[in-house]
Amino acid sequence: METTTGAYVDVGVGPLAFDQVVAVARHGARVALTDEALKAIAAARAHVDELAARPTPAYGISTGFGALATRHIHEDLRAKLQLNIVRSHAAGSGTEVEREVVRAMMLLRLSTLATGRTGVRPVTAETLAAFLNAGITPVVYEYGSLGCSGDLAPLSHVALGLIGEGEVRDAGGRLRPTAEALAEAGIEPLSLVAKEGLALLNGTDGMLGMLVLAIEDLRDVLKAADVAAAMSVEAQLGTDRVFAADLQELRPHPGQAVSAANLRALLADSAIMESHRGPDCTRVQDAYSLRCSPQVHGAARDTLEYAALVASRELASAIDNPVVLPDGRVESNGNFHGAPVAYVLDFLAIPVADVASISERRTDRMLDPARSHGLPAFLADDPGVDSGHMIAQYTQAGIVSELKRLAVPASADSIPSSAMQEDHVSMGWSGARKLRRAVDGLTRVVAIELLTAARALDLRAPLRPGPATGAVVAALRTRVPAPGPDRYLAPEIAATVDLVRDGSLVAAAETVTGPLA
Repeated sequence: METTTGAYVDVGVGPLAFDQVVAVARHGARVALTDEALKAIAAARAHVDELAARPTPAYGISTGFGALATRHIHEDLRAKLQLNIVRSHAAGSGTEVEREVVRAMMLLRLSTLATGRTGVRPVTAETLAAFLNAGITPVVYEYGSLGCSGDLAPLSHVALGLIGEGEVRDAGGRLRPTAEALAEAGIEPLSLVAKEGLALLNGTDGMLGMLVLAIEDLRDVLKAADVAAAMSVEAQLGTDRVFAADLQELRPHPGQAVSAANLRALLADSAIMESHRGPDCTRVQDAYSLRCSPQVHGAARDTLEYAALVASRELASAIDNPVVLPDGRVESNGNFHGAPVAYVLDFLAIPVADVASISERRTDRMLDPARSHGLPAFLADDPGVDSGHMIAQYTQAGIVSELKRLAVPASADSIPSSAMQEDHVSMGWSGARKLRRAVDGLTRVVAIELLTAARALDLRAPLRPGPATGAVVAALRTRVPAPGPDRYLAPEIAATVDLVRDGSLVAAAETVTGPLA
């Protein structure tokens, strides 16, 4: 487990930033509720207590839930009501959800509690913060959320941990009974009171957490895709003239301009590029997969920025039903519906599939002697005896095919639940789960292109690649040997995937180019 030692993220009444979510979810940063947040929580709780004392039914406080909201619950049964909703809604199934996703979900629910719009007690928010700080992660399962009312089942499994039930992973990753882990950490299980069970369950925190993590990952992967494209253009004796700024300005999409600028910087001062600039060059124009890389990568960037805008709005939201308003009113609403988040989760899966598709096409061209302009078949050491990167491209193709299926939207589906009370749902959690798989697939496809392009550049010797792309090849060679006879290829692919994920290859290029956008 990677931990940001000593790092704290303040959780107040305002929104969290993307990097704060990543720090807590992925890097183990601790959290601290601000004094302002604790005061807001206490003030909202006072309104709930006052409403609970009235004889008039109030949804979520003195009534049942969903299709059972018409029943008024006597005061003596309200604690049991809150306990029962947590237990009954913790009905997930399937494989465990990743630790970083659960921590993101916990943090985002804590952020909503901190707004003072949910009506929980300060101790409830403090207990959730204590879980994060102790590294205790409730076990959450992959299936169960319809994305409306929010991520009910996943959040219920978190709430189950807060009351000391179910199972958790401790800071060392061991699966343990919750009560045992809490006792060791010195955390007292919660005894829920009116409104609190509902407030812990009713939010889009799971799908939003996965969106934020995916956005952060895709920003890095798209830089790596530009690096891969530059290396492929260089290795295939392509032209960089099409990436000129004045040509890009004719179509002023901001992402396209960014990608093209990256490509120009990456290809600068390349001896390989200079070797075929003369009047005897008969290349009129490159294939689309080379020439149109900025258009595809740029459109993906623009889609990503729209998704980030939606995510930032959701981070600034206080999602619960009912909510406590500043004037003390407790009102039902539909803000828990996941549609805004679900749509962009699905939207992102489309450019993920397409960036992977163009990457695979660039790779394939390097392996085909009819299109690679002098490279050996499949970049093999002794074609026929050796197969080179033939099957690495198969791996790319298999992933790309999978990504096309994952690009089919989840949010276009809806299935009614709760005796037709919840008769239209977002399926945002499902969109988030498939996007995580898609981002992983894109990372692997780009890694294989980088691995292949580095081999092709080495095979262009004695011509040398540019300083930036050459730095990438050198960084890769610290983990993957130079071209030679066939060898076990899967570990080399895995090593390259690691170097893409941790940013090492982009960082190597940036030692020459400066920061890539």
